[in-house]
Amino acid sequence: MHRLKTRAQFQAVMAGGTVSRTAHFALHRLGLTAAGAASAGPDQESQALFAVPQGQPGVWLGAMVPKRWARRAVTRNAIKRQIHAVAAGFESRMPRAAHVVRLRAAFDRKHFVSATSDALKAAVRAELQQLFAAAERRGAAAGAVP
Repeated sequence: MHRLKTRAQFQAVMAGGTVSRTAHFALHRLGLTAAGAASAGPDQESQALFAVPQGQPGVWLGAMVPKRWARRAVTRNAIKRQIHAVAAGFESRMPRAAHVVRLRAAFDRKHFVSATSDALKAAVRAELQQLFAAAERRGAAAGAVP
């Protein structure tokens, strides 16, 4: 799985549209062609965003955890690690596309007092599994081939 690194990559995927949502997360997807180019735009810049040397676009993933919704850096990093871990489990079933998982609401600090509690990690993991499962069901219903 390739990781999104540049602002332009994140912006291109975010413009691609939302595939699924949960209470705290949203999954955005931008389909890629066989040459690794973004299918949304014909210009050379968007084609170069997701190019890989082997010519296989594969699955791209980025995680957005804004300070607005997770104030502590340790919490943001823990959530990002959970995003990448859960996505790795779904990688074989994900379509060849660029994905961004975005935190869109804060976890209640009354329930999760510690910045990296096991309860918070379990709640994040469970919700991410729902997010990816919903995206998988939506892709299967649309007839998408991974």
